[in-house]
Amino acid sequence: MKYDLPASEMLVQQAEWLAPARGRLFRQVSIARRKRVLDLGAGYGAVTGELVRRAGGPVVALDRAIAALQEAGAAYAGASRTGGDARRLPFADTVFDLVFTQLTLLWVQPVTRVLDEIHRVLHPGGVLVALEPDYGGMIEHPPEIAARELWLSALGRAGADPLIGRALPGLLAARGFTVNVGFFESLYAPAMARFDFLRDLPLTVAEALVLETIETEALVRRRPWAQIAHLPFFLVTALKPES
Repeated sequence: MKYDLPASEMLVQQAEWLAPARGRLFRQVSIARRKRVLDLGAGYGAVTGELVRRAGGPVVALDRAIAALQEAGAAYAGASRTGGDARRLPFADTVFDLVFTQLTLLWVQPVTRVLDEIHRVLHPGGVLVALEPDYGGMIEHPPEIAARELWLSALGRAGADPLIGRALPGLLAARGFTVNVGFFESLYAPAMARFDFLRDLPLTVAEALVLETIETEALVRRRPWAQIAHLPFFLVTALKPES
């Protein structure tokens, strides 16, 4: 089934959660020296402004959700916008030296076509920076607050690949990229807002009832370290070799 973008406020909050990890990746790839950057799956521009501030040249924001590109005009200040499909990028070969994606490859199938296109539009020496989750590796405690099976079911129903994180390094290496993978360095207290994202997915009636029970249990366990809910993210940099 077709799944629309979450509300812009939710995507901004998500981008804020990932900001420290994203910043480390940008420093690793020397973003200030990257002269032409593609924000792939830019949505409402939650990260586009950051790319504009940090990159050494023009930023192009692309998304297939034309309405989001139009609605979030202010978020794209300093960047150009274009509608398009990540599986058929409307760009010539080897025109970018950095492609950025965050929770985008999760949603675009088949991802192999997207990776082929990323490889095509990056020039030799260019780099992909990708932050993608792996819902199969969720760590939740105690069992009463565990929502992993709901995430896997609802994401699959919405057309996403909830295990994209673990697949991504091998898929990139198979295309000749030199791949580096990192993970979060710290474990943070879980936010109740995670349930807003889950509720936004296509849940069955039975799943919605289970989610209500889980939320109630999570509210009871609000004291420090009474619960753990950790979603692993694969923090990927993939270099297209010079030759």
